[in-house]
Amino acid sequence: MTFLKRYARKWRYGSEVIVVSGLPRSGTSMMMKMLEAGGVAVLTDNVRRANEDNPGGYLEHERVKDLEQEQDKSWLRDARGKAIKVISHLLKELPGDNFYRVILMRRDLKEVLSSQNIMLERREEPNPVSDQKAIDLYRNHLIDIKVYARRKPNFELMEVPYRLVLEDPETYCRQINGFLGGGLNVESMAVVVNPELYRNRSN
Repeated sequence: MTFLKRYARKWRYGSEVIVVSGLPRSGTSMMMKMLEAGGVAVLTDNVRRANEDNPGGYLEHERVKDLEQEQDKSWLRDARGKAIKVISHLLKELPGDNFYRVILMRRDLKEVLSSQNIMLERREEPNPVSDQKAIDLYRNHLIDIKVYARRKPNFELMEVPYRLVLEDPETYCRQINGFLGGGLNVESMAVVVNPELYRNRSN
């Protein structure tokens, strides 16, 4: 991107919003903690605390859950220059007056389902959808989201594979740093990655 284009984008949208996205249980909380360790300010209200399902904490903002119903979404301007977690199902609800750099976490869908099912069992909540149906829905949803993000002029998307980050954190931290324009503490980001929390492997 040329200097003039970057300047025009900054003039129109202000500082970019870093969005960490993905399916539930795909590594979004880990990525938020990595960015925070690297020096990125995160927008979170700390309402949802760490628990057995996510001992490292969630780093969420409860108001994100209401994006689909909210008419006034101007509060998201507070996320300019910061990172905020938005599950992939709500990416289309982001308002058009910001520029978004989206880090989309990708994880094996069988692992996602296994982790979700364990969490539901622990909470004694029913799972009304079969695993295969859920996998098919998730796969189609992710394809749709990627097409949507790549067509939007105020979106840039980077896909990050959860498993490979755990296997080689430094390489992916460098790539993420490059995607976000540099200046992050890559070493501190990599230290956050904890392979011991990779508890639901497909093989």
